[in-house]
Amino acid sequence: MLDVLRKPLLLFRRYYHALWLRVTLYALMSLAVSLITLILRRYIPEELAQRIDTAAVMPVLTILASSMLAVSTFTLNVMVSAHTSAANTATPRIHRLLLQDTTTQSVLSAFIGAFIFALSTIILFRTQVYGDDEAVVVMALTIVVVVVIIIAMLRWIEHLSQLGSLDNSLNLAETEARRSMAALRKDPALGANPLTPETILPEATSPLRAPKTGYIQFIDTRALNSCAGDHGLVYILHRPGAFVLEGTALAQLSGMSPDSDLDAMARAFVIGTTRTHEIDAEFSLSTLSEISSKALSPGVNDPGTAIDAVTRMTALFWEASHIAPTDTVRAPHVFCPPPSASALIQAAFAATARDGAGQIEVTRTLRRCLLSLTDAPDPEIARAAQDMAERALAYAQNALPLESEKAELESISAKSFSTSHSKA
Repeated sequence: MLDVLRKPLLLFRRYYHALWLRVTLYALMSLAVSLITLILRRYIPEELAQRIDTAAVMPVLTILASSMLAVSTFTLNVMVSAHTSAANTATPRIHRLLLQDTTTQSVLSAFIGAFIFALSTIILFRTQVYGDDEAVVVMALTIVVVVVIIIAMLRWIEHLSQLGSLDNSLNLAETEARRSMAALRKDPALGANPLTPETILPEATSPLRAPKTGYIQFIDTRALNSCAGDHGLVYILHRPGAFVLEGTALAQLSGMSPDSDLDAMARAFVIGTTRTHEIDAEFSLSTLSEISSKALSPGVNDPGTAIDAVTRMTALFWEASHIAPTDTVRAPHVFCPPPSASALIQAAFAATARDGAGQIEVTRTLRRCLLSLTDAPDPEIARAAQDMAERALAYAQNALPLESEKAELESISAKSFSTSHSKA
């Protein structure tokens, strides 16, 4: 059942984090609140309704409308400035994660919703749809709106203290990488059979071609399995994150019936203009790696951030290596290539190994972290980490100016690291 809902849940998650949707919902809710006064008026005692008239409500609504318009504009400016700052200090890819910030979206939506409530209510009073009889209900609703605004402002003030900072960018990238790494480890073949070099493809196959150019964001293996029928087989050639050109092969098909719906099979591959983090762990790791690499640029010269990013990614690989993949095959007629541990390790550490080769503090930490991963339960991660540790050493030997620093790096081993770690 969860597999059937996987694609709808993916799309729901994307729209849930869309700013325009949240603002639209708040705006519609504000309009509904403005109009609900006509219903609530019937339940207000007459003596209470006479205590507040239109003259008492209109100034409050006018102040609310004008101030919320200014606050909404200011909030948008702050959001754009924070996103620009984060893109300049961390990586431009962090902008996509910042756009999913639900706190900023909720606060901005509350401000715009309050503005629409006040403006629409003023219009209803001016057009005489509302009168003195509805004033007490409008005042009560206005008090509720003011309380919501105060809470939103307090959340916004607290959130501004970290919005756009480098630590916030690292935390966002790490959280997204942890989630995508866990999803990858639990379901490496996306519910299909693993397509390995030992898998023998039939001699007669036909290609399933990409309907457009872009990045593969999601593959609905359950839909592919349904379209394959009882005798068809689907061999997926590219995992999510791969860039494909229109007309190139997405998969190889075998044993398909003449009435197979190839268009439906092509739609099982969600292709977009950008890479996404949902099940593309390599992209999530490369985002953290870009933060590390940018910190090592001569214009920034911040090895501490690079070291922080390296240790975070090391922890992500260590945690992921302890997650056991599921053995359940939900799409028995589909074959999908499992993720490459070497590609993941390279996406995470290759740029830092190259750009930080001339800084002993960075290469020391990088080599120690990589050698610590050679003890990971997953042998593929262990081998890939060992290979990357040797590459980092080769980069450093070519870039470090002092022989003593080169000798220090060569003396670091997995055994020495584990010994010093246990003593600490």
